[in-house]
Order: sequence, then structure tokens, then C-alpha cells
Amino acid sequence: MPSVEVNGVRINYVQINCESGEDCEDLIMVHGLATNLAFWYFSHAQTFSKHYRSTLYDLRGHGRSGITYSGYTAKNMAVDLQQLLDHLGIERAHFIAHSFGGVVALNLACLDPDRFASLMLIDTQISAARQLEKRIYWDMGGRIQQILDQNGLDISVRDPYFGIRLLSALARLQIQGAEISQELKDLVGHLSWKNNKRTASQWLKLMETSQAEKELMEDDNLSLNSLKKLNFPILALYGEFSQSMLTGEKLLEALPHADFRRVRKAGHFFPIIRPSEFMENCLQFLNGTMIYGVPRRIEDCSKRFFRSDRFFRREDKWFFYTRESLEMGPFEYLEEAKKFLLAKIISKS
Repeated sequence: MPSVEVNGVRINYVQINCESGEDCEDLIMVHGLATNLAFWYFSHAQTFSKHYRSTLYDLRGHGRSGITYSGYTAKNMAVDLQQLLDHLGIERAHFIAHSFGGVVALNLACLDPDRFASLMLIDTQISAARQLEKRIYWDMGGRIQQILDQNGLDISVRDPYFGIRLLSALARLQIQGAEISQELKDLVGHLSWKNNKRTASQWLKLMETSQAEKELMEDDNLSLNSLKKLNFPILALYGEFSQSMLTGEKLLEALPHADFRRVRKAGHFFPIIRPSEFMENCLQFLNGTMIYGVPRRIEDCSKRFFRSDRFFRREDKWFFYTRESLEMGPFEYLEEAKKFLLAKIISKS
């Protein structure tokens, strides 16, 4: 894979040419902490590359990019990305970013808004909302705390950065060859640690030999007022059971033009665990919402809310939710699911 020296660090990246020809727009894909560009490569990039030239890269200190002693603030990592795009000659692009990658993308958007044709912000938390989370009850927090306690991990979900501490704790268990419960694995099911120790070792090296842990927990340079100035199309996509939903609810106030969507009964890593449903939302945004605007009912025109698709696809099967939030399915075809729902409605009338 190619790499380039930018902003004092070697950044590893890969570009996938667009199948539709050379006139395609660019799409930049930014992963979160403790993973690498493979997060996007296997389940998503090939589909996006049918219509976009896709650029994936490893964040500073991740994957095959270089590890530096310092420089891990979201603001500085946004400069990494800005200089990478300058090197590649990409003046304007669509962006998709998960978790901390979204913090990096938002910092770049505040620094260089003209670079953005659109942004798909996936389950991202920001400092301005983290401070409020200490006073807000997180529905799934109690269940996750129970899992942590049962596995002997001295980590509190009340810690706004408990995710970083959890990643380090699991990496140590993996390196030690300790048995990890399935419930604990499911909390970070996106990681390849269960198959090899390389990612776990790299994460611990980053935490123990650099200023990354300290800098990643510093203020991320984003305020709700600064985000209000962003006026390009934005999809804010959050998992219903994720702690990040608390940030999403605050962003409703700051991004009045954005399309806010909730993935029902999903956690933080739904892009990997439920890729078909995730891609459906992203492609719907790129092909429809971004062009025609966010559809709203007349009576809700002044209200901000998360929308959830009633019908969704998972592992090539179709499902739908009832008004009572009961999942129905699987169905082979969308029309089959719609007919079933219609029959159910008629039977109750």
C-alpha cells in the first residue's frame, strides 16, 4: 500500500478507483480508534466504489501509519487528513466517518468546510455532549456495567471515556491469552483481536509509549456553536443502544439541516455487525436525501427528531418493525414484507 509523509507522520492509505469512470466524485472513509482502514475495506468500500473513487487511510498510530510520541488530538489529526488530501489532489469530497473518525472529520469541516460535499457522521461522540452525559441516564449503561463487573473489569460506564479504557483492558486480556466471554467480545465485535494479536499489541504500544491516551481524552476542539456553521449535507446515523446516542440528541440542536437516523436495537459497531442495513441508509442519503432534502411531516416541520426505517435488510433478508417496536421477519423480498404488514394492519381494523 502507498504511504506519504504529512504533518510529521507517515500515513498509509489506499484508493479504489470508481467503476463508473474517471469523472466520479471522491469519497473519503475515516475509521475510529483501535482499528484501521480494513474497517471499511471489506464490507463497504467495494460497494461505494461503484459510484465513487474511495480513499481509505490509517489514522496516525493505527494500522500501517506511523506512531509518533504526540500529535493525537482530533484537531491535529484533522490536519493529517487535510494534508493527505492535498497530496492526493482531492479538493472536495464526500466523507464517511465512524466514532472518533467523526471527531476528526468534524474538526476538518470546521477548519476547511469547502472541502466537504457531504458528511456521513456515524455514531460519533463529541466533548461538548460528553460533559452532559454524566447527568443523563444511558438506557444500556446498566447492562454494560453488569457485563464489565462480571468479567472483573474495574471500568465505569459513567466515565465519558470508558470506551478507550475498555479497549486497553481487552487488549491486555488478548495479549495474555486470557479467556474472554462472548458478551464482552460483543461489545467490541468489530475488532480482529479474537483472530490475531497484532491489532491488540499495536493499540497497547500506542497507549503505553506515546501521549495518545492523554491527548485523546482532551477537549476535542468542537463546540455546538462551531458546528452550527456547517451548511453542507449531513447524515447523522446512530445506534439506538449506543452511548453515542446522547451526543446525537445534542447534535439535533446544532445541525438543523441534517438528516438524523437511528438504527433500531443497534450498538456502536453496527456498520460492521449490520452492514446491509448500514449501507442502505448511507446510499439512501447519497442518492436521495442529499439531493431532495430531509422529508418531514407537515405537523413536524419545526421539530427535530431521529427517523428509523420501518423496513430494513439484514443478511439479504427483509424485516420490519411494528408500532410496538417488535421485529418481524425474515422475508425474502421487500414486497413480501410490505404485504405481510398490510395484512396485519387490516386484520386489526
